[in-house]
Amino acid sequence: MKFKILFLTFTITAIATFAQAPDMFSYQATVRNALGALITNANVGLKISILQGSATSTVVYSETKTLTTNENGLFTTMIGSGPATVGTFSGINWGSGLYFTKTEIDPTGGTNYGIVATSQMLSVPYALYAKQAGNFANSSGFVHYPGELFGGGIVFYVYKDATSEHGLIVSTEDLCTTCGWSNVTTAQIGAAAQSTWDGASNTAAIIAQAGHTSSAAKLCVDYRGGGFADWYLPAIDELKLFWSNIYHVNKALNTDGNPATVGFEQYNNSNSSIRIGYTSSTEFGNNYRYVVYIIGQRGRGQFDDDSKDISSANAKFVRAIRKF
Repeated sequence: MKFKILFLTFTITAIATFAQAPDMFSYQATVRNALGALITNANVGLKISILQGSATSTVVYSETKTLTTNENGLFTTMIGSGPATVGTFSGINWGSGLYFTKTEIDPTGGTNYGIVATSQMLSVPYALYAKQAGNFANSSGFVHYPGELFGGGIVFYVYKDATSEHGLIVSTEDLCTTCGWSNVTTAQIGAAAQSTWDGASNTAAIIAQAGHTSSAAKLCVDYRGGGFADWYLPAIDELKLFWSNIYHVNKALNTDGNPATVGFEQYNNSNSSIRIGYTSSTEFGNNYRYVVYIIGQRGRGQFDDDSKDISSANAKFVRAIRKF
């Protein structure tokens, strides 16, 4: 039997008890069959999932249950009350970008689900996020931490200035493995692209150079991981910070439940002559840029200069980063 959900809502429970926010929130739906008739006073099987990033991306939490509709075809449940089939509700990082709900229902009360709706959660459960953030902040002084799935990628560095907390996030995937620094390989940009710490300004200078059509920097600017549009090619010091926290990044990429995101050990190679290098946005003279070698010969985070040209045998890998 075909069916449809006419009305979906979710609300935060116990907002007044902010510090004791429960690990669940209320969800309501009205169910109709293909003819538009309400399915009333009947058992329905429900599978509801929370997806992170997009309507087709990773399921971070899923639960199933059997519910009974009322005389208006309406059921009410608490998401987070389980039983869980994927992940844990308390483990959802509500501060980590966009979230979507996917609802699947069997109107006969079984588990022969039909996909009914996937919709964006236009606001995250605030009380849950505040509870989660508050607990971490109280124990460490920081809300965010290296290895956290947040902001479209993996947090690899956090710090505080005089007013607030900040950090750096690396993309969960390589944007390229055989890329040159830029199609302009012999003209020196100069100081505007030679910052050792400000990859965003270097990136802008690379793209603005005369004759530019393609570059590792442009790949990063065009990247939309997590729905964010402020990615850039990291400066050499930002890449060094990434290397110093690669343990946390590898662990996160291997335990996020998404087989498409894997840690950097994928590049291990018995051939000692292989050098896996990630390009920085920091220019070094007319023909060179700085790189950090992650795996293989000169691995262990050594940095060096390398040719801007794609013909270089090394350092063609690209990952984007962004700030928060």
